[in-house]
Amino acid sequence: MGEIIPQVLNGTTNGLHKGKRELWTHPDPESSRMAEFKRRVNQKYGLKLENYDDLYKWSIGDTGSFWGEVWDFTGITASKHYDEVVPKGASIFPRPDFFAGSRLNFAENLLYPANLKIDENSPAIIEATEIGNHEITWAELRERVRKCTLALHSHGVVESDRVAGFLGNHANAVVAMLAASSIGAVWTGVSPDTGVTAVLERLVQIQPKVLFVDNAVIYNGKKHSSHQKVKEILAGLKGLKAGVMFETVKSFEMEVEGLEVAEGKQWTYEDFVKSASDLSSPLTFAQLPPSHPLYILYSSGTTGAPKCIVHSAAGTLIQHKKEHILHCDIRPGDRMLYFTTTTWMMWHWLISALSAGCTVILYDGSPFHPHGDLSMPLLIQNLKITHFGTSAKYLSILEQKRIFPMEAPHNLDLSSLKAIYSTGSPLAPSTFEYVYSAFPSSLNLGSITGGTDIISLFGAPCPLLPVYSGEIQCSGLGMAIAAFSPSGVPVPDGEDGDLVCTAPFPCQPIYFFSSISHSAGLQKYREAYFETFEGVWHHGDFVRFEKETKGLVMLGRSDGILKPSGVRFGSAEIYNVLLRHFGGVISDAICVGRRRETDTDETVVLFLKMEEGKACDESLKGDIRSVIRKELSARHVPGVIDECFEIPITGNGKKVEIAVKQILCGMKIKVGASVMNKECLEWYREWAETH
Repeated sequence: MGEIIPQVLNGTTNGLHKGKRELWTHPDPESSRMAEFKRRVNQKYGLKLENYDDLYKWSIGDTGSFWGEVWDFTGITASKHYDEVVPKGASIFPRPDFFAGSRLNFAENLLYPANLKIDENSPAIIEATEIGNHEITWAELRERVRKCTLALHSHGVVESDRVAGFLGNHANAVVAMLAASSIGAVWTGVSPDTGVTAVLERLVQIQPKVLFVDNAVIYNGKKHSSHQKVKEILAGLKGLKAGVMFETVKSFEMEVEGLEVAEGKQWTYEDFVKSASDLSSPLTFAQLPPSHPLYILYSSGTTGAPKCIVHSAAGTLIQHKKEHILHCDIRPGDRMLYFTTTTWMMWHWLISALSAGCTVILYDGSPFHPHGDLSMPLLIQNLKITHFGTSAKYLSILEQKRIFPMEAPHNLDLSSLKAIYSTGSPLAPSTFEYVYSAFPSSLNLGSITGGTDIISLFGAPCPLLPVYSGEIQCSGLGMAIAAFSPSGVPVPDGEDGDLVCTAPFPCQPIYFFSSISHSAGLQKYREAYFETFEGVWHHGDFVRFEKETKGLVMLGRSDGILKPSGVRFGSAEIYNVLLRHFGGVISDAICVGRRRETDTDETVVLFLKMEEGKACDESLKGDIRSVIRKELSARHVPGVIDECFEIPITGNGKKVEIAVKQILCGMKIKVGASVMNKECLEWYREWAETH
C-alpha cells in the first residue's frame, strides 16, 4: 500500500488541523487553465490577484465582468452577442436574465466546440458496456444528430416541445438529446431502471411529444426486455405523438408490435429516421435566447410528486464550461467517464464536456461486472481515461473491500488518470486517504457538491489549491455561497450552518414546469429555495467552511439535521466514524432524529445494516457509542442503536433519511416512487410502532 506523507500547513508538522492532511497539490499550478484565466483577468483589469481566494472574491464581487470573461475564455458560439451580462444590482429572485440579447444553440456548442481544432475522425464518444466498447467519431456523431433532427422536424417537433428519453447511458441518448436541443425542444431523461409509476410521475406532468426508449438493457450480465415497462408508460402518456425504439441490445427482439401511442405510432429508430421528409437537408441550429429552456430535471420525489425543474441553455452551457475548463482543467483529447444514469444531473454535466473537446465515455451497466471490483479500474486502464467520476458510495465500497488495483496481483496501469470526482453524498475522510493510497497520488481527488437544482456545482475541484482530507476544495467561481444560522445570519468559518447562495448565478432554474400555469410553477420555485431566508437561495445542505483552508465540509441535508438538546449536527459525521472504524463489520447505516409529539427532546436513532455473518450485539453497540463519544462528543452518541435489514435509497443511491425520520416521528407520509426499495419502509413503520 502506498504511503501518504503529511504536508506542512500553517507552520505545523501534523499535516492538517483536526487530524486532516494535505493529500495533493498540483505539480505545476501555473500551467493550469485557471491560472491562465487569472493572468488574463489581471492584465485586462489591472489587478493583482495572487491566488484562488483573490480570484474567487473578484468573481463574486464583479459578477458581470467575471461571467463575461468566462464567456470569452471558455469559448461560447453565438450568432448574436449579448447586450449585457446581467443587470447591475440584480437580485437572485426573480431570476435575472443573464446574457440578454444573445442568440445561441446548446447543441451547436457541443458538436462544434468553439476555438478548438478537432480531428473529425477522432472519437467524440466511446460507448462502454459490460460486453465491449465502441467509438463514435465527431463526424459520425454530427451525422447521427443531423438525421435524428430531421426526423423530429418531420414529426412536428418545434421549439419548447418536450422530448423524453426512457434510455440507458449510451450514444443514442446523446444523439436524441442533441437533436432535440438543436431544434430548441426541451429534453428530459429517465433511466430504464426506474419503475413505471416513477416514470409517469415525471412525464405526465410535462407531456412529451416524442418518447425514445430502449428495446432492452443489459445489467450484471443479464438482458432485460423493456417491452412491458414501455407498454405501461405509453398507456399513461395521453398526448404523445410518437414513440421511438432503439435497438440498444442487438439480436434482441424489437417488440414494437402492441405498443400503442396516444396520437401516433411506435417506430423503430431506423424507420423513424427514414420517415424524415428530406434526409439530405443539412443540420441547422435554432438560434435562441439565452434563457430558452434546455432540460427538465426532477427533484427526488421521495415524499411526494417530483418537481419539474427547468434549466436554461446558456446558463447550463457556461456553468459547465467554467467547471470543466477552469475547475477540472479539461483539455481537448482528455477522456472523461462519469458513472451515472440519464436521470442524474451528472449525465448532463458529463455530456457538456464535449464542448471542451473532451472524449466522453458512456458506461451502461453494472460497475462491478464483468470483472468484479476491478471492472471500473480496468476500464480506466484500457480506455486511458483521464477524468473518472463516481459516487462516494462506490469509492467507500472499494475502501471497505481494500481494493488496490495498481498493486500485485492486479498491477493495473492507471497513469492516465488526472482526476477522480465524487458526489451524491459526503466523501468520508478515510475514503480520501484510501483513494490516495490505491490510485495514482498525482491525481486531483475532487469531492464536489451541487445538485439537480442548479445542474452544476457549488463546491468544486481546483488546480490552484491543495486537497485536504474530508474537504471539498473550494467554493466555485462566481458562486457566492455561505453558511447561515437558523436566524439567517452568516456563521463564522469553522461553524456549522445551512448552505446558501446570496447572489444571482446563470444556472439558476428558469422556472418549475407546471401544467396548471406558469405562475404556479414560479410559485413552487420560490417556495423551494427562497422561503427559508428572504432573498437568499437556501440549498438544503448542512455544511461547514473550514477556517484555515476555506474548504467545504458536507454534514448532511438541512431537513435531516440531528438536534438532540438543541445541538445541531449532520448524519455524515456519524457515517464517517462508522466507515473509519467499523468497515467490514457494518455494511451501511442510516441515522435520523426522532421527536414525537409526546417527546420532550429529540433522540438520535442509528440503524445498522450488518455485513453477512456479523452480529449487531451489545458489545458492538458499546464500541460504537464509545468511539463516537471520543471522536465527536457526548451529544453525538445515538440514544438508540438497532439493526435493520435494508436502507431505503433513491435511484442515485442517496439514503432516504427524511422518510425514515417522518415515520419514526409518527407522521403519515406518501412515499414517492423514486425510492428504489420503498417496500423496506414498512419495516421502519413496524419498528416505530413497537419502540
